[in-house]
Amino acid sequence: MENVEGCIGEKRSVLMKKEPIRVLQIIGFVCGGGVEAVIMNYYRNMDKTKVQFDFVIDEYEKTSLDDEILSLGGKVYKVEPYTKNVLKNIYQIYRIIKDNNYEIVHSNMNTLAVFSLFAAWLAGAKVRILHNHSTAVKSEKLRSVMKYILRPFAPIFANRYMACSFLAGEWMYGKKKMHSGKVKVLNNAIDVDKFAYNPEIRKKLRYELNISEDTLVIGHVGRFMYQKNHDFLIDIFKEIHTQKENSLLLLIGDGPLRQMIEEKVKNYNLQDSIKFLGLRKDVKDLYNVMDVFVLPSWYEGLPVVSVEAQANGLPCFVSDKVSKECKLSSSMNFISLDKSVDYWSKEILNSKFNRNKNAKHELRENKYDIHSEAINLMNFYK
Repeated sequence: MENVEGCIGEKRSVLMKKEPIRVLQIIGFVCGGGVEAVIMNYYRNMDKTKVQFDFVIDEYEKTSLDDEILSLGGKVYKVEPYTKNVLKNIYQIYRIIKDNNYEIVHSNMNTLAVFSLFAAWLAGAKVRILHNHSTAVKSEKLRSVMKYILRPFAPIFANRYMACSFLAGEWMYGKKKMHSGKVKVLNNAIDVDKFAYNPEIRKKLRYELNISEDTLVIGHVGRFMYQKNHDFLIDIFKEIHTQKENSLLLLIGDGPLRQMIEEKVKNYNLQDSIKFLGLRKDVKDLYNVMDVFVLPSWYEGLPVVSVEAQANGLPCFVSDKVSKECKLSSSMNFISLDKSVDYWSKEILNSKFNRNKNAKHELRENKYDIHSEAINLMNFYK
């Protein structure tokens, strides 16, 4: 009799145990970019007994995210990149959704989301989220042409809409839809405490990187691609270095244009004053090494690196093409890309390089602390 009661008790506890909502996140290529950083920030801070993420990643090789996702209880699906075979990409995503009965599919592929959301629609996913993280400029040529061609089609198979900023939302959905309240703006929130300034870490990392305390360090975090405008950044630093010899540019990231930028640095004979650190897992610590953060992008949705840099209290100088919504603290400054290299360098050098002591408070006030925003996203899924 005891065995029967024990068995009934076990069955009852299994029935009472509620499985978490599983959300399939489509993130495409893993390249150390801001989109995957945003999604992972939310994932790390989710209550995984209530909401669990699984991921679709382009390419079959192991990525820097795989082990962490698996350790957090998520699944990783590898698919053929759309750049190699778009039909195979769609079919593989369709099978993943169909075979595993995913009801929520969250595509972070901007205009390219049309492919994954078409697969989700075919597979019968009830909630299909289009999340736009970016905008575009015509000067990017072929990439922008593709964005503008795909933009009208991207929302067709979606039935929920998100954007990282009002600007990114307007670009994808139009002003009317943004003002209708049908689009959810999901802030690129971070763990504010982890990015706060730490003088001990600054001292340790400056020693490891062989940077003296009196060296002026200009910092940048971003993938080496047209959007980030490294070409102009090198010109700005060249002028700064002319004015202040004891200065150094710290470049964190990787990408297709890295070799070209390295060649430019050699041509300027600045190899000893510019450090290429590549992809790093300690970016939050490296902000402590910097004295100022510069982001002269051609376009952005709302760059998570600008949020991180402000959380560290760094004086930030970003282009006027970056959404004004990223001004979350008094340390943020916008400069027009129409201004000269000389103008940019003077504005940066005229900065007092003092860290903003109220940074954490200002970011929390603007709802950019991941702890509260993760709860907000969980409620959205539920």
